[in-house]
Amino acid sequence: MRFRASIALAALLMAGAPAGAGPPAASLIGVPPAGDRVMAALSQRLFPLFDAIGAEPGAVDRIIAKPGIAAMLAARTARRAACGQDVVCIAQALVWTPSETALLVRAIPQDTAHADDGAAAQAGREVEGVNVILRTYGLGQVPRYPQIDGAGAIDPQEARARLQAADWLSRTPRARSAQRLDTSIDYALALLDVSDRTDAIGFDPLTGGLNAPAVKRARSIDWKAWRYSAMIVTGVGPETPDTALSPFGKYHVRLAAERFARGDIAFVIVSGGRAHPRGTRFTEAEQMRSALIDRYGVPADAIVVEPYARHTTTNLRNASRLLVALGAPLDQDALVVCNPGQSETIASAAFTQRNLAELGYVPGEVGQRLSPTELSFRPSPLSKRIDPRDPLDP
Repeated sequence: MRFRASIALAALLMAGAPAGAGPPAASLIGVPPAGDRVMAALSQRLFPLFDAIGAEPGAVDRIIAKPGIAAMLAARTARRAACGQDVVCIAQALVWTPSETALLVRAIPQDTAHADDGAAAQAGREVEGVNVILRTYGLGQVPRYPQIDGAGAIDPQEARARLQAADWLSRTPRARSAQRLDTSIDYALALLDVSDRTDAIGFDPLTGGLNAPAVKRARSIDWKAWRYSAMIVTGVGPETPDTALSPFGKYHVRLAAERFARGDIAFVIVSGGRAHPRGTRFTEAEQMRSALIDRYGVPADAIVVEPYARHTTTNLRNASRLLVALGAPLDQDALVVCNPGQSETIASAAFTQRNLAELGYVPGEVGQRLSPTELSFRPSPLSKRIDPRDPLDP
């Protein structure tokens, strides 16, 4: 999630706040801060440890009381204040340095998070997540996947407005926030919000909404009666802004409908987020679900939407997690269905290495390639983990 800003754009951003801009309004004494449901949900999803710290009375004070923390936070505050109204400088000032991160991580109580590798590791991931967002939406860093990530080319005045609004929002009191610890977390959340990149909470709760009929059916299903627990239909997004479903996506849907008609698959998991192209208003999984129902008559209670994956690696990772949520046996095969080129990629040794590099583990075992468009897949027991050690992927 990073975008490249031109030298001209950077110069305009550094010109400061719009004329007449003033400081954010202070909260009234005795009046509790407003609760922002979108920001709260995004905070809980992306930064669960710091969200829990903000919600627990006294948690921030206990961290600040740890050796070196108050001085470090004061230095960060002074660094930000020295920027004045220079909005680009402010974004840079809020980036956590390695030494600041290390000091904060050591101060986090070990019982704060439920991460399977400990609160310190979780805190490190979340701080790095803040830095990724700041560098992406504030400082022009090029993303790993520039076709789908980052803000893209936007009007310089709009870019300046987003940075100014993020600064103001990060210093405007918000209920259950860790702002008293450091404003960078709310600044990062605000950058996502003002950039219309709140994709991570677009379908919460994932077991409700569109998935409610399938989740209800899964509670009473006899998994042994099915050859495959699920068919995982991978995403392959369009590259034009007004296209709801790509040409390959329509092919995937046809493949899925024909394969499901054989009657040996319990569920169809359609996987694909709001990713292609950058800024699209369509969520691929939702569009595939609609096509399966409207064009092919597949029952709604047989379709599970996985609306967050942005890459083939996360198609399989997130589908595996959904199989766990549905209660599917992990010693039962699933089936991956996609176009021949993507199928060949998934079957390759290079794809296994890509999973290790990008996710930190392999979400399942890719088995036999049954046809040019079908592969068997066995989800990994690692999918049961509460907090797999994945890098943050906003």
